[in-house]
Amino acid sequence: MAAKIPATVVTGFLGAGKTTLIRHMLQNANGKRIALIINEFGDLGVDGDILKGCGEETCTEEDVMELSNGCICCTVADDFIPTMEKLLERENKPDHIVIETSGLALPQPLVRAFNWPGISTKVTVDGVVTVVDGKAVTEGRFAHSVEAVDAQRKLDENLDHETPLSELFEDQIACADMIVVNKTDLLSADEAEALTAKLKGESRDGVQVVKATMGALPVDVLLGQGIGAENDLDARHEVHHHHHHDDDDHDDHDHEHEHGHDEFESFVVTLGEVADAKAFSAKVVDVIKAHDILRLKGFVAVEGKPMRQTLQAVGPRIETYFDQPFSGERSTRLVVIGEAGLDQAAITAALSA
Repeated sequence: MAAKIPATVVTGFLGAGKTTLIRHMLQNANGKRIALIINEFGDLGVDGDILKGCGEETCTEEDVMELSNGCICCTVADDFIPTMEKLLERENKPDHIVIETSGLALPQPLVRAFNWPGISTKVTVDGVVTVVDGKAVTEGRFAHSVEAVDAQRKLDENLDHETPLSELFEDQIACADMIVVNKTDLLSADEAEALTAKLKGESRDGVQVVKATMGALPVDVLLGQGIGAENDLDARHEVHHHHHHDDDDHDDHDHEHEHGHDEFESFVVTLGEVADAKAFSAKVVDVIKAHDILRLKGFVAVEGKPMRQTLQAVGPRIETYFDQPFSGERSTRLVVIGEAGLDQAAITAALSA
């Protein structure tokens, strides 16, 4: 049976930087063919226009699909499912689907929709990414412009206008597999660390909290989490029960200057053959936890096995399988990815031990 297409759900309030994050991802997709579903509100087609202009080879104009009648969670059957089916019927199927939700739409109902017959066998939720405006949250505001969020809420008669933003924010955090603290260039190092620690404390075990500027995250960090979020909905239940939604997301940040991946680094560890594959995997998990590594992936040469072992770890979760015979030298090569400041020598030593 064909492998399911992974889908990433990106959520977060107006102005947190969802569109900027997605635009950066498209411009650095490394040949991955990405389809976008944008949950617009009303007739504000701005996100679509911003995103249609970039990454032509990996995301053509026909790969950007807009849902223009507001909240995904209210229109799953009428709007979202048919859009997904249309995408899946294509001969030229995407490698990955990215869904940008309206900022006041809860991600939980959308994740639930992936259990819909006809969708569940073909697509899986790779992960839910919640983008947070680091500066606004540090200042206790949750969104850059609370007035703009409230103005958009009032445009939708289905909306629960009474729900405090803090409750909606808690539900976005409860559903997240990764929390991106964006706009960290506007915070001091201490403020960024304090907010990251706070969000780690408020989220589920194993949720990764990363810092970013202008949404510049390596694609390897953002995509390929392999969570299967639709299968653990109980763990990410809504903390609050309410009905609400909406937004289109212009980042209020200056778009003129580009940021690289200065906040992230990666390096390769090369080792010899490994005697005990199981013990080595356990050691990798320990090293990841000790050094706060985001991703670790590569190939392991196991003594006595002609095939190379593929190893992929996202946070504390690790997956291994034997894929193909070695061609050339039998060595273990692992790529380590994390936020800047990784202790490369200590990590290398721990993996070599």
